[in-house]
Amino acid sequence: MAYLVSSNLHTPLTLFCTEISINDVRNAGYSNARRKRRRFGHSENRCALQCCSSTSSRSSSISTSFSADQKSQIENGSRKHLEEEEGFLACEYGWRVRRLEEEADEMRNAAQVQAEAFHVPVLLFNDLFFQFFQAEVLAGLLYKLNNSPPNRYACLVAEAASGDPDSPKQIVGVVDATASRDKEVLQLLPSEAQEYLYVSGIAVSTSFRRRKIATTLLKACDMLSILWGFEFLALRAYEDDWGARTLYSNAGYKVVSRDPPWMTWMGRKCRVLMIKRTNFPN
Repeated sequence: MAYLVSSNLHTPLTLFCTEISINDVRNAGYSNARRKRRRFGHSENRCALQCCSSTSSRSSSISTSFSADQKSQIENGSRKHLEEEEGFLACEYGWRVRRLEEEADEMRNAAQVQAEAFHVPVLLFNDLFFQFFQAEVLAGLLYKLNNSPPNRYACLVAEAASGDPDSPKQIVGVVDATASRDKEVLQLLPSEAQEYLYVSGIAVSTSFRRRKIATTLLKACDMLSILWGFEFLALRAYEDDWGARTLYSNAGYKVVSRDPPWMTWMGRKCRVLMIKRTNFPN
């Protein structure tokens, strides 16, 4: 499964109580105009779709860059998609994905979904440790939203589509998307690639798993990468997590590298790096 902490920013590790974190969210001071700009990463310094003519590649498993005509087609298709879906980045299998609204209740709900997915149960005082972990996830989310431009980080959330009467209108899935330029990843991309979209923190509510929510979240990440002008997406998964790796492979990701063997000597599980090139919108 992709990792929860994905940003280049250093998420604070101090454990806060839930009540204090929620108050911090309420007092964050975001204006309505800034929320609207954040919805799809609109800003004065928004990343432009860059045309690359070089066809050289550092990895045979990764395709080369889009042509100018292809990028124009992608940008036009992205705008059409957004108009058709009324602002949702993806709408498939009865689910739709949008950008997280920076409101206390919604941020708390998103943090709960991720905390449930990534919390490691303990034998004693598990409920207490879960509350601490959930508060830390919420504090990290607030930190990233406070310190990231709207076209550098996004928390995407999935909910039931309006035409699905059997599912409640609630956040059932979450994923983080961060603009990144890690040299370890860039060396596996074509030489002209300077940045990519890093996907992490994919989490689905326990009672809604195996219903294509994660697939829809990944499709939304594809669309976001197009809107932000990134040709490649990357994520990491545990090498022995075949369920997650199958999900990512079906979404178009390919394994391009693995953690060095010495990392397992430190008691850490081996991870694989998976990369995909952005698909054309339908």
